[in-house]
Amino acid sequence: MMKKIKVLLAVIILGTALGANAFPIFDIPPKIFDAMKVGNAIELSKHFNSSVELVILDKEDVYSKQQAEQILKSFFDKNKSKSFTLLHQGGKEGAQYAIGNLETVSGQIYRVYFLVKESGGKPLIHQMRIEEE
Repeated sequence: MMKKIKVLLAVIILGTALGANAFPIFDIPPKIFDAMKVGNAIELSKHFNSSVELVILDKEDVYSKQQAEQILKSFFDKNKSKSFTLLHQGGKEGAQYAIGNLETVSGQIYRVYFLVKESGGKPLIHQMRIEEE
């Protein structure tokens, strides 16, 4: 009992020291990372905002949700996903980001960045980047 109180007190003190933004208002939905692991563009696009800034290798633009899904599908068709490893996640109230590595079956590793913002009360991908490692 005393140990639980000490842990709770430490969390409160740490939270106060780091400020209110240390604890995000929302988390990036795990289904986004699950879709990356298997290279599922359709599932991933369910988490896109109505327009998405998409940077995939040398292709960069703002696309509609449907266009972004097709571009991502094309990428995954050429680069079969083997695994996705989340490296870092953070942000502030209303906006979160995540950085991870996508490994393909051919052994190629890509760095992936997501920017997720709340839109209509739901966390949606506003920006996604896939770059060669």
